[in-house]
Amino acid sequence: MKKIILMFGMVLMFCSMSWAQNGFEKATFAGGCFWCMEAPFESIEGVHEVVSGYTGGDEKNPTYKQVSAGKTSHIESVEIAYDPSKVTYEMLLDIFWRNINPTTADRQFVDVGSQYRTAIFYHSDQQKKSAIESKNKLEASNRYGGKLIVTEIVPAKEFYEAEEYHQDYYKKSPWQYKIYRFNSGRDQYLNKIWKDDPLFQSLKH
Repeated sequence: MKKIILMFGMVLMFCSMSWAQNGFEKATFAGGCFWCMEAPFESIEGVHEVVSGYTGGDEKNPTYKQVSAGKTSHIESVEIAYDPSKVTYEMLLDIFWRNINPTTADRQFVDVGSQYRTAIFYHSDQQKKSAIESKNKLEASNRYGGKLIVTEIVPAKEFYEAEEYHQDYYKKSPWQYKIYRFNSGRDQYLNKIWKDDPLFQSLKH
């Protein structure tokens, strides 16, 4: 078991090194069910990879069963490798806001629990600054009718990749994915809030 954990850690380290060597940077967001957060980002030019996983907690090597049951302090999240020469972090923030309900604490749509709270995990002081500015701008827009935006902006912690069957779920099981999205109420809410927004309309959901 120790050998397996060690090998897994080496693979993650190699992937991170490969990202850096190719000039990619990281962005990490939590927006409720991670299935729904992959497609919007993967449709953007300059995004190299979007990985579903768990972060924000202290437990080592969490599993979906543990996280989804609320037995850890982790959140379902996505980690994005992007080329800053093609897409800015600020654009990724704009996409993030257009795919969540930032006014609900410890839930996103049908999924309830602290493991589904929304968060921006920053990897640098500049990302933190940009995240705060984008949150303030969104609050000032009054798009949510004066409701408080409760999305956390916190330092990035170790990210654990989710099980393989969760990766690109919208591609592997498109019918089940569409049923889940509709039944969750996510699409209905986002279409109501962002129906007049060109960026939202351009995104793949």
